Amino acid sequence: MRILGISAFYHDSAAVLVEDGRIVAAAQEERFTRKKHDARFPKSAIRWCIEAGQTTLEDVDRIVFYDKPFLKFERLLETYVAFAPRGYQSFRAAMPVWLKQKLFQKSLLSKELNALAPISHVEDRLMFTEHHFSHAASAFYPSPYEEAVVLTLDGVGEWATGSVARGRGSHLAIEREQYFPHSLGLLYSAVTYYAGFKVNSGEYKVMGLAPYGEPRFKNLMLDRLIDVKEDGSFWLDMKYFDYCTGLTMTSELFSELFGRLPRKPDSELLDQFHMDMAASVQAVTEEVMLRLARALARDYDTPNLCLAGGVALNCVANGKLLRDGAFRNIWVQPAAGDAGGALGSALAVWHMAEAGPRRTTGYDAMEGSFLGPDFPQPEIERRLAAVGASFETMPEDRIIEETVDALIGESAVGWFQGRMEFGPRALGARSILADPRSPTMQRTLNLRVKYRESFRPFAPSVLREDVADWFDFNVDSPYMLLVAGLLPKRRREMTASEQALFGIDKLNVVRSEIPAVTHVDYSARIQTVHANTNARYHRLLSFFKQRTGCPVLVNTSFNVRGEPIVCTPEDAFRCFMGSEIEILVIGNCFLRKEHQNPNLHVTYKDTFDLD
Repeated sequence: MRILGISAFYHDSAAVLVEDGRIVAAAQEERFTRKKHDARFPKSAIRWCIEAGQTTLEDVDRIVFYDKPFLKFERLLETYVAFAPRGYQSFRAAMPVWLKQKLFQKSLLSKELNALAPISHVEDRLMFTEHHFSHAASAFYPSPYEEAVVLTLDGVGEWATGSVARGRGSHLAIEREQYFPHSLGLLYSAVTYYAGFKVNSGEYKVMGLAPYGEPRFKNLMLDRLIDVKEDGSFWLDMKYFDYCTGLTMTSELFSELFGRLPRKPDSELLDQFHMDMAASVQAVTEEVMLRLARALARDYDTPNLCLAGGVALNCVANGKLLRDGAFRNIWVQPAAGDAGGALGSALAVWHMAEAGPRRTTGYDAMEGSFLGPDFPQPEIERRLAAVGASFETMPEDRIIEETVDALIGESAVGWFQGRMEFGPRALGARSILADPRSPTMQRTLNLRVKYRESFRPFAPSVLREDVADWFDFNVDSPYMLLVAGLLPKRRREMTASEQALFGIDKLNVVRSEIPAVTHVDYSARIQTVHANTNARYHRLLSFFKQRTGCPVLVNTSFNVRGEPIVCTPEDAFRCFMGSEIEILVIGNCFLRKEHQNPNLHVTYKDTFDLD
C-alpha cells in the first residue's frame, strides 16, 4: 500500500511517500522552490516523491493531511470571541483567507492534486490526522523502540500545544494534552520576537545566544509569565502576550515588565540584555521539560521517551533530559517540526487505519534521514557542465585525500553527496565542512561564508566510535539533536581576564582543542557519524583523523543565511560561486574556486530574505 503524507499552509510544507510502512521518500518544498520555510502546497515535493517511488499519483492508495482544518478554525473563532472586542483587525484580516480557502481544505487539496495529475476519486482517498497525533506518530513509529512514552511540544496545532502519548507495537494513543493559548513553544517564540528575530525561524538563534547570557530573568518569568506545576503542566498569564488576537507576540505589559520595547529586527542593538533574556527563556524551557519528563517517568513503566514538535528541536534541553536520566533512552524525530507531520500522518494511517505491521530492529527507520533527492554521477557531470563549472572527476580515494588536504589547509568545503537530508539539519549530505581545530574558523564561516551573525555556533560531526573520547557523551546522536559538554581533557583553561569577559566578547576565546565547535559554555551540538548510514562521510572523517589525530569536523548546512539547504548540483554551484567557499565536492567531482570562470561569480548574500 502506498500512502502520501502532506503538510502545508502554515510553514515548512513537505511531502512523504510511505510504501507498506517503509519510508520511500521525504522532502520539504523549500528545497525545490528555494523559498525558506515555504508554506505553499508542496507540489514539487509531491512530484519528486512520486518519481522517487517509481509510481504515479493514480496508484497512491491514501493521501493524508497532517492536521484538521475545521478544528483549527474552531479554535480561531472561539479565541476571537473570548477576547472580543480586542483583535478585530486581526480577525478581519484572517477570516477571508479561511472562508475562501483554508476552511474547505478537502476541496483545495483535491484541486491541487488534480492539477499535478488527474486522479480518480481523489476525495475518497483523502484523510486527515490531528496535528499532535501526526507529531507523535512521526516520533514513535520510526523510533527503535517497541514501546515508549511520546512527548510532543510546539506552538499550537488545532487546539493542542503539547501532548503525551503511549506507543506499543503498532498502537499509538494520545492520553493527555495541553491546550492553547498556554504554549511552551509560543512562550519561546514570544522571546524570539522580543529579541528581534523572526518567529518560526529565529528560535534557534535564541538557543545559540543563551550561553552568552545569564538567566537573571528566569525567576521573573516563572513568577509573572508562566506558572509551572510540579508535573510540568503550566499556565501562561495572557495579559503579557498578544498572539491570541494581535499581530505581535508580546503586549505592552511584557515590555513594561522587562523595561524595554521589542528590539527591531536585525538592528545592531543586540546586547547583554537580550543575551540574558535568551538565557532566561532557555532555562524556563528546560525547567518545564525536565518536570514533564520526570513526571512521565514516574507515571509510565518504560525506559523510552520519544520527542517531536518544534520544541523538540531544542537540542540543549534534549541533552539535559538525557543527562537527567529520568528516561534511559531518548529518540527525537529529526524532522521534528511541521515537515515531519507529513511523515507522521502517513505512518499513522498505515499502522492505525490500515492495521499495517510494525517491525522494530533496534535501529530507527529514518535511514539517517537521507530520504531526499540524489543524483547519479553522469547526471552530476552533465548538470555542472551545463552551468559552466570547471571540475575534475576523481575516484573516491582521491576525492577523500584531496578533501582532507583542503580541510587541513583551512578551506571551507561544500560537501554534496548522496540523498539530501529530510529535516532542518545538514548531516553530511548537503554540508559545509571545515577544520574544527582552527581558532578563527567559527567567525570566518559565520561572516564570510554563511553571512550571518557571528555568535551562532557550529556543530561537530564526530565518528561514533570516538565520541566518548572527546565529549561527555556515549550514545548515538545521528541527527544533531543532543548537546553535551566537551571532556575536561579536551578543554583549555581560560585565564582570569578571559573568564571576566561578558557576552559576545567571549566569542574569540580559544576554549578547547576544537574551538570552532566549542560553544562558550564548553558545549557542542553533537552529530555522531555511522558507517552504515553515511559510508563516504564516515570514511572522510576517518581519513581526517588518520592525518590529524582528530575525528571531528565542523558541519554546517550548505546554504547562506536565509537560503534553504541546497538540493541540486546547480544550487550547490550557485552557492559556491556566491560565497567564499573555496572547494566544492559533488559526488566524484572536485571543484576549486580559483579554477572557475570569474564571470560566473554572483552577488549572493543579499539574494534571500533574512531568516
